[in-house]
Amino acid sequence: MQLLILILKDLDCITTLITSLAEAGVKGGTLLEGKGMANILMKQEEVPIFGMLRHLMNDTIEEKSHVLLFVLQEEQVLATKSTIKRITGDLNKPGAGIMFSIPITSVEGLGE
Repeated sequence: MQLLILILKDLDCITTLITSLAEAGVKGGTLLEGKGMANILMKQEEVPIFGMLRHLMNDTIEEKSHVLLFVLQEEQVLATKSTIKRITGDLNKPGAGIMFSIPITSVEGLGE
């Protein structure tokens, strides 16, 4: 099993993404609201290196993101990643998001 983690900046495609994943056989996942590290750092007055950058980016820094977590069987990982890429587009574009998976050695509570 694997834990597939997607951190996505494009909030407009979430409904389409979740619907498409359900149609592709993903039975469940968890969706969390996130906030990037830069959002926090820009508000810190004590961090002088970010002072000028804070003033330049003050209006655009309140970007939110979604964190999606999926516990998947090995055979589901590639199809799930493919569906995510089809809906979200190129995650390699700066600021688009990130997707990665981590092996799971033990899991309980899936109701299987």
